[in-house]
Amino acid sequence: MMPMRRQYALAAAAALTALIVLWGCFAKPVGVPGSDGRRLTWNAMNVDQRKALMKRDVLPRAAELFQAWRPERYASVDCRLCHGRGAASGKFHMPTAHLPRISGELLLGPEFEKHPQTTRLKLDRLVPMMVKALGTPSFSIITRRGFGCYSCHLGPTGPMFGN
Repeated sequence: MMPMRRQYALAAAAALTALIVLWGCFAKPVGVPGSDGRRLTWNAMNVDQRKALMKRDVLPRAAELFQAWRPERYASVDCRLCHGRGAASGKFHMPTAHLPRISGELLLGPEFEKHPQTTRLKLDRLVPMMVKALGTPSFSIITRRGFGCYSCHLGPTGPMFGN
């Protein structure tokens, strides 16, 4: 039988871990202040506020990332990088058919095989950048919620994981 102190220590560690995991599941305020003075989460913002956040925070960060990676290909970056031609007419819905469809495989094997640098860049740098900029939780395979690959890309048969 385990000593009582060790049981308490394990229970406290488990509770702390659960709190940390749950904290990551909630959206963080990133937008303009709302009527109560608190910054808004992505879901609480209206379309104009979302556009302003994208222009102010997301687009410059994405441009910097892609221009540092492939300066000749991404010399000029605008909303079309992610949203395609629909951006010119105000259609910003994601995920979009503008971006390549991805396999739907759990560990993105085909993507790593065909485009290892691109896949690694997006997983290691772009997705975390977007999570922070949008204040959304990272995708969790357990809850199947949060920002990840399928927030922007369609899967083999269309939107996946509620996107």
